[in-house]
Amino acid sequence: MEQATNSIERKKTEQAANSIVFLAFVLLFFASPGVADPLTYNVLNYGAKPDDNFDSTQALVAAWTLACGSINPATIYVPPGRFLVRNVVFRGQCKNNGIVFRIDGTLVAPSDYKVIGSTGNWLFFEHVNGVSIYGGILDGQGTGLWTCKRSGKGCPSGATSLGFSNSRSIEIRGLTSLNSQMYHIVINGCNNVKVEGVRVSASGNSPNTDGIHVQSSSGVTILNTRIGTGDDCVSVGPGTNNLWIEKVACGPGHGISIGSLGKEVEEAGVQNVTVKTVAFTGTENGVRIKSWGRQSSGFARNILFQHAVMTDVQNPIVIDQHYCPDEKSCPGQVSGVKISDVTYQDIHGKSATEVAVKFDCSSEYPCSNIRLEDVKLTYRNKAAEASCSNADGTASGFVQPSSCL
Repeated sequence: MEQATNSIERKKTEQAANSIVFLAFVLLFFASPGVADPLTYNVLNYGAKPDDNFDSTQALVAAWTLACGSINPATIYVPPGRFLVRNVVFRGQCKNNGIVFRIDGTLVAPSDYKVIGSTGNWLFFEHVNGVSIYGGILDGQGTGLWTCKRSGKGCPSGATSLGFSNSRSIEIRGLTSLNSQMYHIVINGCNNVKVEGVRVSASGNSPNTDGIHVQSSSGVTILNTRIGTGDDCVSVGPGTNNLWIEKVACGPGHGISIGSLGKEVEEAGVQNVTVKTVAFTGTENGVRIKSWGRQSSGFARNILFQHAVMTDVQNPIVIDQHYCPDEKSCPGQVSGVKISDVTYQDIHGKSATEVAVKFDCSSEYPCSNIRLEDVKLTYRNKAAEASCSNADGTASGFVQPSSCL
């Protein structure tokens, strides 16, 4: 009896010891700083060098291939330093829905704009699901191309620095985009996208360098972002719905623009857009809706502009339905884009021109149900003016300049 009891006690002791050894192994494996996470792919391990004269493109591609092929969530890590990268396409469908780009360094485009200037995109994601980009700097080195364009010489159109197409569940957080050749960030054909804490910076005279462009997408949120560039801070293209923009500082730039719309005869509309708690400083426009002056099936409706501060803005509130660049393909026509249910609420500040509110709508499809609520815009410390053409709506609360609706 005593021998059996001793045998049972020995087994219990061995089991307890084995459990302690296993637990210690688990803690060592996951907690020891000397053990690398097998699902973190550091680009240095695949040949990248923090030298902006060394091409690290293939290292980034190799890390993506491994991360995309993993059945478990994975991280691609770019350490501090400047890494030269040519144009790359990151394609799905991946085997997992949780790939993180953690960037502590800077990705640098080639200094010769001709290398990627005709590719359309520098860093481009398509058909991906659950990709996140945290931190880092994208340096598009676009100044050479801007100079070429201003000279009127034959130049490539330029590459968008960061593009997402036909993708979903995307997050871009804490990223800085500098001096893109063309657009900084484009979201096209995507669902459930969050952009937060992003900074965009380019010269105020840099051509076509929109900060964030959204089109044919649903459920996009842009938060706590600062944009200074040579074109629209945020531009909203056809087919966009359920867009939320909040706490954005814009300037220099052309403001936050819905449009241009109506370029195509058959075109999807824009609806359910909220722009709130935004500040514009020294911009060409504040909150703008613009459409081509020609026939189209497009529309813009259920738009809210709320809590906006204007500082020396040339056109604080504007609807322009006679957009016709270079007076080609549209002179003498009227816009077919239908604009309705647009609310301007708590908009105040200083206009840089005498006309602070301008509604220049289509004579064939006048703007309808435009609402001004608590608007105060001044010009040289006096009440600014308003101009309306083919616009119908209401004004409530204190509205200055006096409503022309």
